[in-house]
Amino acid sequence: MKTYELLTIIKPTMDQDEVEKIIEKIAETIKGYKGKVISTDKIGRKRLAFEVANFRDGYFVTQRFELPEDKVADLKRQLRLNDNIIRTMFVTASKVMA
Repeated sequence: MKTYELLTIIKPTMDQDEVEKIIEKIAETIKGYKGKVISTDKIGRKRLAFEVANFRDGYFVTQRFELPEDKVADLKRQLRLNDNIIRTMFVTASKVMA
């Protein structure tokens, strides 16, 4: 399994409880694909550099997780299907050497 990082921008029209449910749904989806969530960082509401999907700001969340390589496309597809997510950035996490 590889380690990945996912930056998710959630619509600013959601209240805090709805944002928590979206974050939990993403984590459940990762676990459903035999992955493991390592950490979740709720950055909070931030202003965007430019308008995305008619929004000027959004809730930023970063999740670090392990996932089998053959499930990456499935996870990306599930994220695109969620109407409350306005943008995602999916990257392979580098290993930090001590």
